[in-house]
Amino acid sequence: MNVLPRWLSAASIACALFSPAAHAGLFDDDEARKAILDLRQKLEQINEQQRVRQAELNAQMAEQISQLKRSLLDLNAQIETLRADNAKLRGQEEQTTREVAELQRRVKDMQQGVDDRIRRFEPQKVSVDGREFMADPDEKKLYEDAMAIFRRGEFPAAAGALSSFQKRYPSSGFNESVLFWLGNAQYGTRNYKDAISSFRAVASQYPDGARAPEALLSIANCQVELKDPKSARRTIDELLKQYPKSEAAQAGRERLASLR
Repeated sequence: MNVLPRWLSAASIACALFSPAAHAGLFDDDEARKAILDLRQKLEQINEQQRVRQAELNAQMAEQISQLKRSLLDLNAQIETLRADNAKLRGQEEQTTREVAELQRRVKDMQQGVDDRIRRFEPQKVSVDGREFMADPDEKKLYEDAMAIFRRGEFPAAAGALSSFQKRYPSSGFNESVLFWLGNAQYGTRNYKDAISSFRAVASQYPDGARAPEALLSIANCQVELKDPKSARRTIDELLKQYPKSEAAQAGRERLASLR
């Protein structure tokens, strides 16, 4: 079937048919009407084909638009899913960060606790009467507790605490000080004989210690309290001979003058 161009209309065909040349005898009236009818039929066919084609195009376009809409909906759904996943991941990341921070804090606390426990058992450097030595934490605390009792003037309790310390730590670096203050605590309870033994232990075991001169002078004072001036003078003579430049020696000279 021949298809006329779209621009060819029924009017154009009619004009051609009824032009002077056609009227001159190319077609008679019946043939002219028949030609016109044929042309109209062909035109209607062309228009129908155009309508069908347009309908097909519209249907295709509608399908494409529908597919595009579905694609857009799917894409939006994927975007929302990704957003939800990202939000979930951020939440998990924040939770993980908090858990890590809490774990780090616990580890730090545990390490601090371990360090504190280690320090409670590690020897510490202490200085007493001009001497430095290492002492266990418990040893240091027991000594300090006993001295606190002595400073409160509770001499019987102080004597007991210092004696207990000496028994527990017989080789302690505190022992020179412990013996000296034990003698003073015993002197405070008027237990002069035991005080003499404690002071004598200081003088004999630590002759180069800072407390040795004072220990000899304290022995002399105990002997005076025991009404034994003769022994007191001998002890002071010993003090003057061994530690002539000490402060205890100067006090001993004054004491000796009162014994003559």
